[in-house]
Amino acid sequence: MRKLFVSRATTLVLLVLTATGSLYGQTRQPLSLVDTISMPNVKGRLDHLYVDVGSQRLFVAGLENGSVEVVDLKAAKWLRTIPGFQKPQGILFVPPLDKIYVASGDDGMVRVFSGKSFRLLDSIKLDRGANRVTYDWRKKLLYVGYGGKDAGQDYGEIAIIGAASDKVVATVQVDAHPAELLLGDSGEKLFAFIPLRNEIQVIDTLNRKVIATWPVSSKSPGDAALDESSQRLLIGTHTPPSMIVMNARTGGEVASLPTVEGMDGVYYDTTRKRGYVSGGRGFDVGSVFVYQQTGPDQYKNIGEVPTKAGAGTSFWSPELNRYYVAAPAHNGEQASILVFQPQP
Repeated sequence: MRKLFVSRATTLVLLVLTATGSLYGQTRQPLSLVDTISMPNVKGRLDHLYVDVGSQRLFVAGLENGSVEVVDLKAAKWLRTIPGFQKPQGILFVPPLDKIYVASGDDGMVRVFSGKSFRLLDSIKLDRGANRVTYDWRKKLLYVGYGGKDAGQDYGEIAIIGAASDKVVATVQVDAHPAELLLGDSGEKLFAFIPLRNEIQVIDTLNRKVIATWPVSSKSPGDAALDESSQRLLIGTHTPPSMIVMNARTGGEVASLPTVEGMDGVYYDTTRKRGYVSGGRGFDVGSVFVYQQTGPDQYKNIGEVPTKAGAGTSFWSPELNRYYVAAPAHNGEQASILVFQPQP
């Protein structure tokens, strides 16, 4: 009897230790994969994403597929394809106007679609290289980056478009093609990231002119995020792969940490004070590097979460508390959206 009792007790202890380790052990990742949503017949590189929070839809730029893919997040299934693009990249959805904006790099167009019927409503002609799109919710203005070497120019441009009219109301010239555009909550400053010059240009949106140019210590700054609470810019760079943190008021660099190769997405989780950097574009592996902010100028890597080969771009939705990563088709596997939930 005593031998049986010891065996049972030992088994119970082992079960408790195993459960405790799985819950609180050091192997616990800051992001947990909760779903994988396949997108059939979507080939090649995937680019930017955007979430329609109200209807729980995800719009995905199928850059090499010439399409925009629509994913039903609530049902966790692919919904439909919007075809007919030439290198679709930047995507934005404006709920009050029920409009989807898609910037295409090869033909320099910004196409406007109905959010309900997906019918083409308008086309706005810019120039080749049309890419990033951001929006001023107060003034109802879109900012779209384009130009540079894609357009045969030694400078880049940012178009300012009235969302109600879908007309270009002004343009701002920058040093080269802008790979990323970030607008502060106040709408007074627009940050344009210029990979070719390894710099950030700060634009006064009221006067519509560049008021500062800040150098970045690593080469090819691209995707970035703005932490409004501490006024810090989290910047992904390619050479070397780094996550640079800069003071958004002064342009001073305050931190630099290694990051994932093939970086193609940077977001900031305000609730948890975390930065998410996704990458893997052009590589046989992909991952998300997660950084915990412990002070205004202090950051540490708390996890490297595996994704899939070539999975570069991503999107963080604080409203849905989900982080979405776009994985292209690879080795017989369909293209998919990896859905992650942050862990406390």
